Amino acid sequence: MGRRYEDTVKLLALAAALTVASAASAQQSAGTWLGTLGINKITPKVDSGDVSAPALPGTKADVNSDTKPRFAIAYMVTDNVAAELDLGLPYKHDLIGSGAIQGTGKVGSAEALPPTAFVQYRFLPANSKFRPYVGLGLTYAMFQKETGSGQLTALLNTGGPGTTFKLDDKWAMSYQIGGTMKINEKWFIDATVIKTKLKTVVHFSTGQVQDVRLDPLAVSVSVGYNFKGF
Repeated sequence: MGRRYEDTVKLLALAAALTVASAASAQQSAGTWLGTLGINKITPKVDSGDVSAPALPGTKADVNSDTKPRFAIAYMVTDNVAAELDLGLPYKHDLIGSGAIQGTGKVGSAEALPPTAFVQYRFLPANSKFRPYVGLGLTYAMFQKETGSGQLTALLNTGGPGTTFKLDDKWAMSYQIGGTMKINEKWFIDATVIKTKLKTVVHFSTGQVQDVRLDPLAVSVSVGYNFKGF
């Protein structure tokens, strides 16, 4: 009787160990959803063209950075391949005079909303405590609420009505590198850096245009939660 009892206890212990191992292996494995919420800073790396004539030759622009919440949802297609959608609130960027008008200050502002879809490869086994990853994505940069300042009017339409402008919405390629650090079987920390190759055109109400390469760099840190199905 005692022998049978010991064997039963051992079998139960083995079953419990296998159950725990199975739960651990489910971390970021195929069929798992990963939701993250954090803070993202976007810093444009601007290469500005000149505003077309009759503007002062060398009239360029720079763009300030902005920080907003970032939400992303990913699905593990296999243990190593994931599809991710990055979302968030619109980023508000100030446009600053540069080149021949360096020092003139703020010439306008605009909001940008850049939802991005990624295909990712996540290294190491699904139950690893740390998992680095890389991603290739497609971004659709949408611009809104473009507002010109009095300084912009003084530069492009002296003595006339206020100058306005519009930025073209554009598709762009994005490149991602990041990593997740497991806190427990459900929660993790995610950090990622995204580089987007983005070029757009500014259309001014005065009839002038300007080519601007923005090429923003985004850096974010988030808290994540993984789960199976909805």
